[in-house]
Amino acid sequence: MREEAAVIPSVSRETLRGTWGTVLLPIADADRIDLAAIAAQLDVLTTSGLDGIYSNGTAGEFFTQDEDEFDAVAQLLADACQAAGLACQIGASHPSAQVCRARIERAARLRPSAIQVILPDWLPLSWPEVLDAVAGFERAADGIPLVLYNPPHAKTRLTPGQLGELGREFPGLIGVKVAGGDAGWCRRARSEVGDLALFVAGHTLATGRANGADGAYSNVACLSPPGAVRWGALMAADSAAALALEGRIQAFLDTHVLPWQREGLGNAALDKGLAHAGRWAPISTRVRWPYASMPEEAAERLGDIARTELPELFEHLT
Repeated sequence: MREEAAVIPSVSRETLRGTWGTVLLPIADADRIDLAAIAAQLDVLTTSGLDGIYSNGTAGEFFTQDEDEFDAVAQLLADACQAAGLACQIGASHPSAQVCRARIERAARLRPSAIQVILPDWLPLSWPEVLDAVAGFERAADGIPLVLYNPPHAKTRLTPGQLGELGREFPGLIGVKVAGGDAGWCRRARSEVGDLALFVAGHTLATGRANGADGAYSNVACLSPPGAVRWGALMAADSAAALALEGRIQAFLDTHVLPWQREGLGNAALDKGLAHAGRWAPISTRVRWPYASMPEEAAERLGDIARTELPELFEHLT
C-alpha cells in the first residue's frame, strides 16, 4: 500500500494561533541569496516547536527579491513544512499590487496554510480601493486563506474597526498582523476586529495574549526559536512569570537594540542582528543593498548580553 504524501496543515480564523517564526534572508557575496543557509534555518525552525513558519515578512526582505528568488524561497519553505507536517505562510507581499497578485497566484499553487499580503504601498488607498485590493488578492489566492500585514510604516494604516469590516466582507481573510500591544490597545482591537486572528508584536505577546491577542509573528523567535516557544508555554502555565519575562525582554530591546534603530537601521537589520546574536543558524547580519546592516561584532556582543539578561531563552542552546 502506497504511503500518502504529507500535506501542509490548514489554518482558519479559529485555529491560527501561537508563536510563528520567520525565515530570514541570508545574503552572500555579490548580494545573492544563500539558499543553503535558508535550508539550515528551516532545519532548526521546523524542530523548535513553533506553531508555524512564515517567509517574506520584513526580515525576509520581500521588497528586494526578484520573482525567481521569491519562487525559490517559497518552494524551500513549502517543502520543509510539508516534510515536517508544520503550518506555514508564504509572504507574497510587494509594494506593487500587480506583482503581489502574481506572487499570490504562484504561492497558492504550493498550497501553504495561508498567504501573507500587504496593501499596495506607493500611494495611500481610499477605502473603496482597499476593498478592491483585498477582493483581488482573495480571488488570486484560489481558496488559500489570507493574512493582512498592516505595519506602522504602511502608507495605508487601517484601524481595528476597518480590519473588522474587511473580515466581515472577505471570508478568505483569516488574520491580521498589526502593531500595538499594551493592554488597553489589545482589548479595544480584540473587540473591533471580530473573529479575525489578531497577531501582535512578538515582544508584547504576553500582554497581548492576556488581553485577547491570538499570537505573534515573533521577533523573539529571531533571537531564539525554542526560547520563544518556551515563553509561549509559560504564558499558559504562569501568566505572571510570563509578563515578568516580557518586561525583561522589552528592557533588553530598549537598552541594546533600539539604539541601533535610532541610528538608522531598519527592522530587517535589527531582526537579523537578533538572529546572529542567537547563534541558532548560519545567519549573518547582512541586509541587501542599499540598506545598512548591524556590524557582526556588535551582534555577537548582543548575544552575550542576551544570554546574561534573558537566560531562559537559551536553555539547551550552546
